[in-house]
Amino acid sequence: MSAKTALRRVPRDTVDPSLVLGALAAAVLVIDGDDRILYANAAAEQLFQSGQAYLCNQSVQALLPPDCPIFSLIEQARHESQVVSEYGIILDTPRTGHRTVTVQVSPIAEIPGGVALSLHEQSIALKIGGSLASRNAARSVTAMAAMLAHEVKNPLSGIRGAAQLLELAASEEDRQLTRLIVDEADRIVALVDRMEVFSENPQVDRVPVNIHQVLEHVRRISENGFARNVRIIENYDPSLPPVWGSRDQLIQVFLNLIKNAAEAAPADGGEIVVTTAYQHGVRLAVPGSEARRHLPLVVSIQDNGAGIPDDLRQHLFDAFVTTKPAGKGLGLALVAKIVGDHGGIVEFDSIPRRTVFRVMLPMVEEGDRA
Repeated sequence: MSAKTALRRVPRDTVDPSLVLGALAAAVLVIDGDDRILYANAAAEQLFQSGQAYLCNQSVQALLPPDCPIFSLIEQARHESQVVSEYGIILDTPRTGHRTVTVQVSPIAEIPGGVALSLHEQSIALKIGGSLASRNAARSVTAMAAMLAHEVKNPLSGIRGAAQLLELAASEEDRQLTRLIVDEADRIVALVDRMEVFSENPQVDRVPVNIHQVLEHVRRISENGFARNVRIIENYDPSLPPVWGSRDQLIQVFLNLIKNAAEAAPADGGEIVVTTAYQHGVRLAVPGSEARRHLPLVVSIQDNGAGIPDDLRQHLFDAFVTTKPAGKGLGLALVAKIVGDHGGIVEFDSIPRRTVFRVMLPMVEEGDRA
């Protein structure tokens, strides 16, 4: 007998509905006619960062702000005795953080005034789409990198060789000039080599990387340099497994993000919060491969600066887009490219006094080469 056949023969009255609700990705609350919570599934516990024992018998008003449009949907479902839903509702509470959700409210006939409230977060889907767009935006500099490599490095080798030949017959004073030409040619070649990280097929030597060692290294650099006057708070989950990636490139990613956060933070009371966490449910295709990897490792860099202007958000990861007067606009493009090459996602939320960049990365899986 196949497993599929065996499953079909399980009596329906032996299936516990709470097990089904608990398996749903959407947060579900059952609310009675007095707005008291009777049931909360596992996703609701995660959304509101509270256990079921706390949520049950709690008033729904204690979880949501008074002006939340969800309350009008609940009243509409009760009044019309039919399912109502709304797309794109913003939840912004201390427990949930800033999230965009689709809300569905269904009346429950067996409970007077009772409704089932379903909250499905759009943020992950929307931000994966935004991350893929940022990955493509980062690739907009690929052609530039290839052009630099071909059109600049080849002539520079000729210029360098000619300067070395001139140096053989030059006076001591002129040799200083030829040496300057050679040194500057070498410097430009090194600059072009650094730009080649934007190529479509960069050479990335991946190994298991302890993300907390990476972040500790970045913190030490930051606190002794650009973030000297900013308070850095660490909120780490020490149980996280290793990341499958390049240590040097991950250091570059978080150096750029923390440098941006330090520059955005106010001069007085500037604060950066670095958080690591484990998150289920996000998978993404690895670039250049048919494989799909889980992205459970989340590193968040939060600052208390003024926030990102609305007109820049859509193009924030594009090359040469910057809010800094002397900025080059390549830092976030480089971040998006490196994270994308690791098969990860980078996304952000920004409101005044709270901007968060989140980097989702793959962990080491069975079959990865150490």
